Order: sequence, then structure tokens, then C-alpha cells
Amino acid sequence: MLGAGRWGTALANLLVRKQCDVLLWAYEPEVAESINREHRNPLYAPGASLDPSLRATSDAAAAVSGRDVIVSVSPSQLVRRVLSPLAGVVDSAALVVGASKGIEIDTLKTMSQVSEEVLPGRPYVVLSGPSFAEEVEQRQPTAVVAASGNPAAAARAQQLFSAPAFRVYTSGDVVGTELAGSLKNVIAIAAGMLDGLGLGNNPRAALITRGLAEMTRLGVALGADRSTFAGLAGVGDLVLTTCGSLSRNRSLGVALGRGQSLAEYRAGHRAVIEGVDTARAAVRMAARAEVEMPIAAKVAECLFEAKPVRQAIAELMERTLKPELWT
Repeated sequence: MLGAGRWGTALANLLVRKQCDVLLWAYEPEVAESINREHRNPLYAPGASLDPSLRATSDAAAAVSGRDVIVSVSPSQLVRRVLSPLAGVVDSAALVVGASKGIEIDTLKTMSQVSEEVLPGRPYVVLSGPSFAEEVEQRQPTAVVAASGNPAAAARAQQLFSAPAFRVYTSGDVVGTELAGSLKNVIAIAAGMLDGLGLGNNPRAALITRGLAEMTRLGVALGADRSTFAGLAGVGDLVLTTCGSLSRNRSLGVALGRGQSLAEYRAGHRAVIEGVDTARAAVRMAARAEVEMPIAAKVAECLFEAKPVRQAIAELMERTLKPELWT
């Protein structure tokens, strides 16, 4: 398990409870030491009760050596940096499961594309869906998707992660699953902005609906299956992150709506907010694919050009009138 953030820790704990032999890699040696000695991860998962059988290391090569499944849970902008040095260590037949939600900003590649470049030939599965780590830790009923172009790999990941409170469905749409899981974070930032301004249910409903339309439009243009965006990785994860109080992307949006800048918010928060880089990536991808993503564009302007949130909302509402189209 590569990445001892909140989500990586929750997934590692889930697998250990299933009697899997898991070795969790943490970038910080003190995190690995705390997990091994105290069965706690106070830096990234404070309050989580970790299974005493969970082991951790700060040596990435040791974490993947001889393992038949590698789960990549690093922040998306670091996935290439983490995986590249391990190409000679990861078994050529190892299953790689990607659980990071983001788009590489420099290349506009998804995590499956990054993995194929640095760990070529290994079967790849993306694990995504509405799944707050804190609620997985509490064993609250959760459903996600394991998507792969290799049906056997998807079925293997399904069996590996499925647990009484963690239901896994399979899908063959890697592109759609990855894009849905990434783009919903941008809409979640926008939803937080509405809450930060003290707005109500009408704006949120409009945002979620039109945000889903944007996500679907870009996904279809890039080869995704439209139905993926109506499933767990799409509307399911979108509802969770736009409405859930545990969403880090939504929390950033709340702060922006209340007048904070991105720099001010980052100064007081350690956790990575994936929607920030994804907003910038989405705008570039939309331009390249020649599709409209007005909400994503306004979020990017608020994040990087200090556009006032109320002005961004007014500009969205005053756009040229048109039919409701999902194409």
C-alpha cells in the first residue's frame, strides 16, 4: 500500500481486517513508526483505531518487493514520482490498483496512463466511488467501483476489497471512472463556495446537475461511457463530495466563499486538496477537447485569479440562454 494518508490508511486497515498481509508505505518515518508501535496514524488519520496486525515502513522498495498487489494511494501529483523508482522492483505480473483521484497537471494524464508509462505491462484497476475514509474506518456501508480494461483484474480487485461493509462493483470503463472521480472534486469546491456564501438548496441542486453535465460532456469526448457518470463513480461520488461535511474540497470552497484566498487556506491545512490542480487540468482538457466546462472555468478563476465568488456565480447565471443538453 503506497501512501499512508487518510485513504491509504483506511484501505490498508480494511484489508488487514480481512487477514491480508499488508505493508503500508509512509513517506514520513515517524508515521511508519507510530503505526508499528502505537497502531495509530496521528498525522493523517487522527482518532482512527488501526488493527495491530497492520505493519508500515518508510522504505518504498521494501513495501512493494515480492508483492502480488500494489495499491497506489499517493496524491495524484506525486504518483509518478513515487512509482518511477520502483519499476525494477515491482513484479512484472503484479496487479496495480489506483486509488488516487486526480489528473497529472503537467501532462494531463490520468493515473492509469501514468502507471502504464512507469510500470508498463502490469494489469491496472482503478478503485473509485463515494467513500469518505473516516466512514470506511467506522465500517459504515460503502459501495465503490473497480474498473479495468482487463475483466479478470477487475474481478480480482473486487474480491480483494469486498467486505461486509464495503461492496465493490466492477466496470470496464477506466477513462470514465477516473475522470468522474477527479472532476467531481472541482464541483465540490464550487458547492463549498455556495455554502460559504450562505446560499440554499436551489443553487446546490442546480450546481450538482449542471456539474454532472460538464463532467459527462468531457468524459464522453475523451472516450468514456456516458452511463459511468450516472453510477457510483459519477453521481454517487459527486453527491457525497458536494454535500458531505467530510469533503476537503468542499471545505476549501466554503473558505473561498467566506473570503479566504487559496494561499491563506493552504497555509493552515496540511492535507492535499485534489480539486485544486484538477480545476486547472479540467480547463486545459476541455479546451483541447473543444467542450464547454463553464463551472470548472469559474472555479479555476476563483482559485488562481482571485475572482470574487459572487461575481463568478453571476457570470454563470448570465450566460447565453440555451436548451438543456448533455452532449
